[in-house]
Amino acid sequence: MAAATVETEWATSSDGTRIAFSRDGTGPVLILVDGAMCYRDFGPAKPFTDALRDSFTVVSYDRRGRGESGDSSRYSVQLELDDLRAVADAVGGSPCVLGFSSGAGLAYRAAAAGQPMRGLAGYEAPWVGRRGNRDYLADLDRLAAEGRGGRMVDYFMTKMIGAPFFVPVMFRLMRATWSKLSAVGPTIRYDARVMGGDFEAPVDELARITVPTLVVWGSKAAPEMAAANARVADTIPGSERRVLEGQTHDVKPTALAPVVRDFFA
Repeated sequence: MAAATVETEWATSSDGTRIAFSRDGTGPVLILVDGAMCYRDFGPAKPFTDALRDSFTVVSYDRRGRGESGDSSRYSVQLELDDLRAVADAVGGSPCVLGFSSGAGLAYRAAAAGQPMRGLAGYEAPWVGRRGNRDYLADLDRLAAEGRGGRMVDYFMTKMIGAPFFVPVMFRLMRATWSKLSAVGPTIRYDARVMGGDFEAPVDELARITVPTLVVWGSKAAPEMAAANARVADTIPGSERRVLEGQTHDVKPTALAPVVRDFFA
């Protein structure tokens, strides 16, 4: 049976930015934190809500600059931490949190900053270092200043992830998808800042996490991704780890949802 349509609700962050969120299901609150370019209508939020709504009140939100959420002319990682806290306060204060990719990095950093959480799970936070000598932040800021959202998507896919040059070309042929990607292209620089710019794990921060934490990655993760998440698990005191057989960075709900459900239970 399909889930009923859920309404958009609003939280107000510390700088007055309105953050759009929705909730669905019953049980303890579980907030989903998206990675780069994803939001409630584009990415893992919907399939994971469907997979977990029978066990949790699943809350998904549009990170600033995406979907229905607002943005501001000034950005800092602290503002994104404040956004997550505003959503948590709006739905009851001390939730479970599940982050994907750079959203996992954001969730880890929120926990390290002392944000109240009942439990935390992160899937493949990409603290994998930079490719070559590129200054991601400078390049992305320049493209944003030039208003080249689509070019920022190209840069992310080819220079940051290392995908072949033809991958963004293929996405351009899928016009509806490309329209969504290019619209949120400017927020890629936000994710780069969440990941520290150099994409090296902030071990001093992670060592401060006291929330029960599960670190997860796929058996088909690139070696540098697997090594990065093993380091995260080694650094967070008392954390647990799981390696999901056959999974890539694009993890399937059928593989991750049962593990998350068991951990938070």
